[in-house]
Order: sequence, then C-alpha cells, then structure tokens
Amino acid sequence: MLTMSSAMAVPAPGAAVPARRHNRRPVLHPRVADIAAVAVGLGLGASAALPLSNTSLSALKAPGAWAILAGDVTAMTGTYLLLVMVLLAARIAPLEKVLGQDKLVRWHRRLSSAPLLLLTAHAVLTTLGYAESAHVGLMGEAGSLITTMRWVLAAVVAYAMFVLIAGASIRAVRRRFNYDTWWVIHLYTYLALAFSVPHQIFEGTDFVGHPWAKVAWALLWLATAGVVIVYRLGLPAWRSLRHQLRVAWVKPEGHGVYAVVLEGRRLERLRVAGGQYFAWRFMTRGLWWHAHPFSISAVPAPPYLRVTLKVQGDATAAIVGLRPGTRVAVEGPYGAFTSQARTRRKVALVAAGLGVTPVRALLEDLPTGVDPVVLHRATSEAHLVHQDELKALVATHHGRWVPLVGPRDRHPLHDPRYLHRLIPDIATRDLYICGPDDFSEGVAQAAQALGTAPEAVHRESFEF
Repeated sequence: MLTMSSAMAVPAPGAAVPARRHNRRPVLHPRVADIAAVAVGLGLGASAALPLSNTSLSALKAPGAWAILAGDVTAMTGTYLLLVMVLLAARIAPLEKVLGQDKLVRWHRRLSSAPLLLLTAHAVLTTLGYAESAHVGLMGEAGSLITTMRWVLAAVVAYAMFVLIAGASIRAVRRRFNYDTWWVIHLYTYLALAFSVPHQIFEGTDFVGHPWAKVAWALLWLATAGVVIVYRLGLPAWRSLRHQLRVAWVKPEGHGVYAVVLEGRRLERLRVAGGQYFAWRFMTRGLWWHAHPFSISAVPAPPYLRVTLKVQGDATAAIVGLRPGTRVAVEGPYGAFTSQARTRRKVALVAAGLGVTPVRALLEDLPTGVDPVVLHRATSEAHLVHQDELKALVATHHGRWVPLVGPRDRHPLHDPRYLHRLIPDIATRDLYICGPDDFSEGVAQAAQALGTAPEAVHRESFEF
C-alpha cells in the first residue's frame, strides 16, 4: 500500500498554526464528464465504422475476407481504447477536477483488458484471413507478415510490451511490486504506443481511399501525445519553477511516521483544497526520476507545507533522510476528495491508519456550520496520527472524533449494524472514506445498506 501524506503551515520546527485560507478555483460543472463520455463513444463508433465503410458485400465473398474485416475492426477499436486509457491517466485538469483522479484511475483499470483482447483478436483474425486468402498455413503467414511488412515487427514488440504491462496490472501481481517498480513498468506504455503507430498509419488498409481519415487518425495520436506532454510535463514544470519548493526540515512523529516540512514561494496561488494530493518529485539522487503521490492533510499557509508520511520502503526512507534545501518538484493538485464535492450539511469522515491525513485537511477546510463525525481506525494508540490536531479541529465544528483502536475484527466498519451504532444518522450525511481499497469498499457498502446515497460517498484510495 502506498501511503499518502499531509501538509499544514508551520512557522517553526514542531509548532503548528491554523492555515490561512485562499480563493478557490470555481468548481467545473459535472456536464464536463458527460460531454467527454459522449465524445469517447462517438469516437469509438467512428473507429469501428471506418473499416466497415471500406468493405463491400461482394468483397466479403473472397476467401478470408470476413476474418480480415473483423481484424481491421478490432485493430481500430483496440487502438482507440488504448488512447482513451492514456487520456484517463493523463491527469487532464477539467476532468480531474470534476471526477477526481481516483475515479479516473478506476475507469482506466476497468478498461485495461478490452484493448489487449481486441488487439489479440486483431493479430489472430488478420493472420488467419490472409492465410486463408493465400492458401497457406497460419504460422507461415505470420512469418511472412513479419518479414515482408516493415512495421509489423515493431507492432509485435509493442504487443509484447502491452502483455507485460497488463500482467503487471493484475491485482494479485501488482501487490507484489513496490510503487517504484510498478511505475517504471507502466512507462513502457508510451514506448509501446510509439512502436505501434507506424504499422497502423503507414500499413493499415483501413485508410486506403480515405486520406482525410488518415489525417484525422494521425491528429488523434498527436493530440493524445500533446495532452500527455502538457499535463504530465509542461504544467508540472511551470508550477515547480513558480513555487520553488525546498525541504525546510524533517520531524519524527513516532513509529515510522515523519513530517517533512517544505518551504516555497507564492503558495497562496497554489489553490489547493483540503483533501487533495500532489505528486512529489524530490530532486536528489535515487528520487528525482519519478513522482510519489502524497496527499496534503491541511490547507497550506505560505510559506510552508507539511508532508507527513510513513516509511514503507527505500524511497520513503530516503525522503525522510533528505537534507534541508533539497529542491522539490510537484504535479497537481489532484483529487475530488474535497469539501466542494459535499452535497449535505452533515458529513462523516472515515479513515484507516495514515488515511487520516487527507481527512485532516478536509476537516480543516470544511465551512462553518458543517457538522462532522470523524472515525479513525488504527492498530494501536501510537498510530493515531495527528490526533491532537483532529480533536481541536473537530471541536471548532462542534463535531465528534471517534478513535477505533485495535484489530479489524474489533471494529468491523463493513458491518452495517456496527457502523449504524457509531453514526446513527449516516444516511443523512456525505461520507468521505480514505484507506486501502478493501477497507473503503466495505465501509461504502455498509453505508449504502443504511441508506446513504451513492452520490454522497466520496473515496480516496491508497493503492496504485
């Protein structure tokens, strides 16, 4: 499990003060997601229609024609869905602010098997169709395609990469990797896409007689690449240069938990809401090459941010050992786990372990008049991170803070009867949950069984 983090303003080592608030960006209308969904559906339909428009009924009478047509359709739709998957993980600001990166990643996972299955069908059907047309064996035709067509071999290499990435994404396999390894494996997605482009653009029969379709398809690839460059490289680089974050000091919080205090410029323009997270890139040997997603747990007050994390591997151990002055680059803020998603006056905030850090930020960011109940499950008293701060913040809202210390079976939050005992009016509250996926899913199901509306449930996941 990847542990996220927290942030709050601190004027001196060990002394925390309430954060100053700042103006928020306006919340984008949920219709943005509907428009995007319609656009994706139309694009998928157009991708399937193009090969069909190239084929006449008389041509389908030829040997292997049906298999070749099916191979063309699966190639176009499979590749199109691959591009959609890339865009879902590209952290596009308008979509991310409406849906949250957590939901986009879940959609990315759910879609992941479809492109691979379609591309597998494309390879088999196309080879089978051409073999039938040429009256040769399947393996012989496969060898001929690889040796006689310039870009087929590159496409085969790309397919092998996709299989590797898909295998690493299986939940049982994914849990065996640390975040660093998983992140590197997924970088090969971009390389695999680059290898697959020439085969489809230059050798694809679907574009024969359709030059404008070929241009449109190439522009779709270029637009996808442009979105990735802008949102994954350009904006983070600009934001990092603007705010000039550096490590100020590191403070132990006990039992492997540390507060890394950062100092930066113009943080009042960072416009981060409580409950959101950044992808942090610590610019030192061994850490600079990839970003670590850590939540903030308090509304930042310039010039400080505080990142609270738990040591769970070499990377986090290196982070808590950083020297003051180390530069830090950031991507974000990301996430819809914010007060802006709230639909009701009363809220229930449920966290497991260090999942309380974004909950703590959200609690601080709630407007006056909101009635909060906070449940914090931890294995021991020592793991109740930031409990003094939580108590103080809950008191300002005249709410309730309920620590649940001990093993899971002592506090079965997935049991509707137990959850109702703790929060009798949960059906009238917005529910925010942060913790491992199985924990969040269990609490969400229990709450919905008690009458909580699905749209009133907001989750932040700690798993990658």
